[in-house]
Amino acid sequence: MNIQNKATLELSQEDMKTYGYEVVDAIVEHFATQNEKLPVVSGSREEMELLFLEDAPEKPSDPREVLNFVLEEVMTKSNIVSHPKSYSFVPGPSNYISAMADSLTAGFNIFSGGWQASPAAAEMEIVTMNWLLKMFGFPQKKGGGIFTSGGSMANLTALVTARSVKCGDDFSKAIIYLSDQAHSSNIKAIRVLGFRKEQIRIIPTDGEFKFSLNKLKNAIAKDRLEGLQPFCLIATAGTTNTGTVDPLSDIAKICKKEDIWFHIDGAYGGFAILADDGKQLLKGIEKADSLTIDPHKWFFQPYEIGCLLIKNHKWLKGTFTEKPEYLRDIEGNTSEINFYDHGIELTRRFRALKFYMSVKTFGMGEFRKAITYNVKLAEATESFLRKSSNWEIISPATLAVINFRYNPIGNKLSEKKLDALNQRISKNVVDSQQALLVTTVLNKQVVLRMCLINPRTTLDDVKETIALCESFAEEKVPA
Repeated sequence: MNIQNKATLELSQEDMKTYGYEVVDAIVEHFATQNEKLPVVSGSREEMELLFLEDAPEKPSDPREVLNFVLEEVMTKSNIVSHPKSYSFVPGPSNYISAMADSLTAGFNIFSGGWQASPAAAEMEIVTMNWLLKMFGFPQKKGGGIFTSGGSMANLTALVTARSVKCGDDFSKAIIYLSDQAHSSNIKAIRVLGFRKEQIRIIPTDGEFKFSLNKLKNAIAKDRLEGLQPFCLIATAGTTNTGTVDPLSDIAKICKKEDIWFHIDGAYGGFAILADDGKQLLKGIEKADSLTIDPHKWFFQPYEIGCLLIKNHKWLKGTFTEKPEYLRDIEGNTSEINFYDHGIELTRRFRALKFYMSVKTFGMGEFRKAITYNVKLAEATESFLRKSSNWEIISPATLAVINFRYNPIGNKLSEKKLDALNQRISKNVVDSQQALLVTTVLNKQVVLRMCLINPRTTLDDVKETIALCESFAEEKVPA
C-alpha cells in the first residue's frame, strides 16, 4: 500500500525565517516600548467572545494574518506585568535573553524529563541547581532540587516529599503547621494531598506579621498530648502581603527538637539573599529541609520557572521514582539523573536553559545589583511617604514590599470610611489604566500595597503614582 502524507504542518524555510523575524521584531518592540504603554487593560467576557469566539476552522489561513491578529488583539489585551508601574501581586519583570531561551527550548522541542532524551538539558539542570544550592547554603553534594512550573508546584512537591519521609504510608494522625500569612498555594497543596481540615494548624502571627513562636510551641505540645503526629512546618521567607520573613533560625531549632520537617516558602523573598540587607533578614534559610524559590518572580525570568531545593536529593528520588515497563530502557546509570524521578511531572520543558543563559550573559553581579536596587527603592518610597501628612505606613518596607493608606493628619474619618476611601483610590487608579495598584487587608484595615521588584521602576514612577492616588483621594464623591 502506497501511503502519502501531505499534511506535514510545515512552512518553507524562507517562510519560517520571515515569520520568525516578525515574531522577534514584535518582542523587541515590546521590550523597547513597554514603559511608554499603559500597564492595565480591561475586557469583559462578552467583549472577548466578540473578538475570539468561533468554531475551529477546517481550512488554513495565511500565517501572517493569524500572527498579526494575535499581535493586535491578544498581546494588547493583557496587563503588562513587566511595566514600571505594575506594583501589585508579584510583578514579572522578565528579561529578553531568557525570553529568547524559551523560544529555543520550544523551537527545538527539548524533552527535559530523562537523561537519555537530553543529557545536556539534564546536566544543565544539575549545574544551575548547584548554583542555587550554593547560593542558599545547602549541601552541594548531598543536596538536590528540581525546576517546576512555579512556586505552587514546588510547594506541592516539598509537601509530598515531607509526608513520604516523615509519615510513610500512614498520615492519618499527621499535623502540619503554617502561619496566617502563608501563601494560599500551601493550603491548596495540603488539600490536594488529602489532609483533612482538622490536620491543619494555622498559627496566628504577631504584630509584625511573623510566626508567633509561643503559639506554635503551644500547638505542637497540645497535639503531642493528644497522640497526634506533628510532621511538617511551613515558614515563609518574604510573605506576599508584607514581605515579612519568619524567625527562621528559631523555627529551625523547634523543628529539630520536635523532629518536624522544616519547609520554607521563599517563592517571593528567597532571592533577596543576593542583597546584603536581604541576606541578614534571611538568616537561617539554610537550615530548611526544603526550600521553594521562584525565579520568575525576583530573579527576573519569564513564566514558568519555579524551583524546589532540598537537603538530600535521595528524598526526592525515594518519593517519586516509578519504574514502568515503557521506561526500562532509558534508566541509565546512577550518576545520570532522570528528573522525572525527582518530581511530579514526567513531561518537562527545558526550564534550566533560560536561567543558565541569563546568568551567563549578565553575570550574577548584575542580578545582585538589581535586587539590591529594589530593596533600596522600597526604603526610599517609605521615606517619601513618611514625609507626607497624607499617608500612613501600615507595614514598613520589607524585601521590596510596602503597605500604606491614605489617612491625612487631622482627618475625622472612621475606619469604615477610611477603608472605603482607600478602596476607591485603588479602583480609580486601576480604572485609569496608568498603574496597577490594588489593596490588601492588614489588621482589618484596607491598605494599598506596592511590590517594587522591577529594576526599571524609578522613584519618579512611584511619586507620580502617589500623586495620582492623591488626586483621586481629593475628588468629591457624589452624595
